[in-house]
Amino acid sequence: MNFIFDHTEAGHKHGPHGGLILKGRSKSWTLGRRTLIMGVLNVTPDSFYDGGRYLDKGRAVERARQMVDEGADWIDVGGESTRPGATPVGLEEELRRTTHIVEALAKDGITVSIDTMKAKVAEAALAAGAEILNDISALSNDPRMVKVCADYGTAIILMHKRGTPADMQSDVEYTDLLHEVYGFLEARIKFAVENGIGASSIAIDPGIGFGKSAEGCLELIKSLGRFKSLGRPLLVGLSRKSFIGRVMTDASEKSATPEERLAGTIAANTAAVMNGAHILRVHDVRAAREAAQIADAVKS
Repeated sequence: MNFIFDHTEAGHKHGPHGGLILKGRSKSWTLGRRTLIMGVLNVTPDSFYDGGRYLDKGRAVERARQMVDEGADWIDVGGESTRPGATPVGLEEELRRTTHIVEALAKDGITVSIDTMKAKVAEAALAAGAEILNDISALSNDPRMVKVCADYGTAIILMHKRGTPADMQSDVEYTDLLHEVYGFLEARIKFAVENGIGASSIAIDPGIGFGKSAEGCLELIKSLGRFKSLGRPLLVGLSRKSFIGRVMTDASEKSATPEERLAGTIAANTAAVMNGAHILRVHDVRAAREAAQIADAVKS
C-alpha cells in the first residue's frame, strides 16, 4: 500500500476552511465542518427495512420532502435492493421505478443521488436532474458507467464490496480487511481519474455490511481514520444493518430486528463520525442529524 493518490486539481482539493471539497454537477460541498446526511429512499418492494413503503410516487416525494425538512443534504434514490440475498432487477424495471421519482424531486429543488450499478439508469437519472451517482460496484459492473459520469460531470461515490448482493455474505473472511478495502478504493479512484472523472468529484465508501462479518464492520468503523490518506470524503452507510442487530443481542441471544436497531444505529453513526466519516447514509434523518451535531461539536 505504498501509493497515495495525489490530487492536483487547483481549487478543488480543499475548501476555504481546509475541508475537502466534493464537486457535483452544479453544486459542491465542503466536508469537515459538519457531517453531511444522505437520506435513503428505496423505491423497491424488497429492501430490508423500508421495502414497499415508497413505491407510490406521491408517497416517495412526500418522504423525500420530510427527510429534507429533517436535515438531509440530499436524497439517495434506489430502485434495486442490495440487501444480502437480493436478486437483480432488470433494466426496464429499475428505470420504471426510479426515473420519474428523480425527476419529481429535482423539479422540487431537492438534491438527488441515484443508487445504481447500471449506466442506462444513471444516464436517465442524471438527465432527469440527479446530481450524484452512488455506485456500489465502484464503476466495475457496467463498462459504460465511467464515461456517463465523466460526460455529465457528476459526483460519484465509489464503494468496496465483495461479490454480488446475492452471494456477498457467503465469504466474509479476509487476510487483512483494511489493506484490501484501502487498496481497492485507491485503485478505483485512480481508474476513475484516468477515465475523465475529476478527483474532487469522488467520495469513497468502505462498504460496511457488503461482504463483511459483524466483526469486520466494527473493525472498519474503528479504523476509518486509515482512509484519510486517500484524500477523499468518506461516506459510511450502516443504518439499521444486520451487524448492529448481532451486536444488540438480548438475554436469549436473539439479534435485534431492523425495527429495533435505531439506538444501535445512532451509536454506530456517532462512532463513525468521531473516527472520520464525512457523510452518513441513513434511514432516520432527524436522529442521525442530531447525533452528528453533537459528534461534530465534540470534534471541533
